[in-house]
Amino acid sequence: MAGTSPLVVVGDALLDRDLTGRADRLAPDAPVPVVAGCTERTRPGGAALAALLAARDGRDVTLITGLDDGPAGRTLRRLLEPWLELVALPMTGALPEKTRILAQDRPVARLDRGDGRAREATAAARAVLAAAPAVLVSDYGRGAADVLRPHLRGRTPVVWDPHPRGGPPVPGTRLVTPARAEARTFAAALPGDRAADGAAPHGTPAAAELRAVAEEAAALLRHWRAGAVAVTLGARGALLSYGEHPLLVPAPAGHHGDACGAGDRFAATAAGLLADGALVGEAVEGAVGEATAFVGAGGAGALSGTAHPGGAPRSPAAPPPGDDPAALVARIRAAGGTVVAAGGCFDLLHAGHVGLLQAARRLGDCLVVCVNSDASVRRRKGEGRPVSPLADRVRVLRALSCVDAVAVFDEDTPERLLSRLRPDVWVKGGDYAAADLPEAALLREWGGQAVLLPYLDGRSSTVLMARAAGGAS
Repeated sequence: MAGTSPLVVVGDALLDRDLTGRADRLAPDAPVPVVAGCTERTRPGGAALAALLAARDGRDVTLITGLDDGPAGRTLRRLLEPWLELVALPMTGALPEKTRILAQDRPVARLDRGDGRAREATAAARAVLAAAPAVLVSDYGRGAADVLRPHLRGRTPVVWDPHPRGGPPVPGTRLVTPARAEARTFAAALPGDRAADGAAPHGTPAAAELRAVAEEAAALLRHWRAGAVAVTLGARGALLSYGEHPLLVPAPAGHHGDACGAGDRFAATAAGLLADGALVGEAVEGAVGEATAFVGAGGAGALSGTAHPGGAPRSPAAPPPGDDPAALVARIRAAGGTVVAAGGCFDLLHAGHVGLLQAARRLGDCLVVCVNSDASVRRRKGEGRPVSPLADRVRVLRALSCVDAVAVFDEDTPERLLSRLRPDVWVKGGDYAAADLPEAALLREWGGQAVLLPYLDGRSSTVLMARAAGGAS
């Protein structure tokens, strides 16, 4: 759903980088992996990521954040300005940068630099806050929320996303969204108002953990004088507390992908939905669904491009597959098995698709389906396509017993995704027999093979849509 209400985001921006490569050996001088063939991707982080995600929802977003004129600050401006309005606060020090080093899409190290902090509020920032209909405070403890705290007290921010290095939310905040570890840290530091009473735990470990979260959330609610506290629990969803009888909002599916940025996705969604008039429970439920889909689609590291899409609302994110494709491939390969991958739009799943995927699965020990994003389908098939949004297409594919995992790609062809997965066999339908498959040469680079499988004649999404249109008329 495209957002309609504008949103002001206050908080600390970061510049995030991912250096992604392969690690096939250890260094000769130390027992550390050698990550080779790295590609670099740069994106907004911290409050800037939350603001970008809200803008990609179709909202008018203003970000108030500390920003300098150094190389990192200039890069962040370039990434953000096509999407939102920036109100810069003066800084002491350089904009913080965080660089993740990943091998086979798994983090192996992180490099941090830049200790900049917002120095003071400005007249422009105060004016934006005075007129703001809704506010998200994304406090990473680097000064932006601190210097604007006097101007936030009367604003009753919709959502406050806290960090242990930052200060408490202002009294009256409608919803506070700490992660599980953050809630534990905050509750342990409460003066004279402990979340737990020290009684010996009883019941199952899962029940004891939920009880501890509920007690911590209730204690934080009282101490912060907030309207509600939603503690995010990763794959289990979120626990929403108004003080008594907490509501557990489960995740719609298990997510095993890269969770980087999931908290920002949760907070941005919740703040936007509250700004649109949703109840707190509705906002938390929507935020859990969006955060789950975000992780399943690859997290912050999978954000593709920064060019503004001409005002078009973003495509709904796909629900996560039941297994992380990279982890599945690594597990099958470690056991000496054969990895098969197949790709396509799968706009209207039909008998031809099912027959192809069933045959592909019989060629190896697992099948990963690479599916085009909505934007990719639109570029290939034209306006009006896809008929089924990405979330629906992935959900239907995951329901097939022959499909072990689903991976989404945003490019016109899946070469980049295939280079990460490196399947042993790449499958396409026989209707591609007369076409050149660019993936074939790529597969040969690591000893893989592209193959065509027989395709049921006369079955295609285009034919089905034409037949349906004819019947309707």
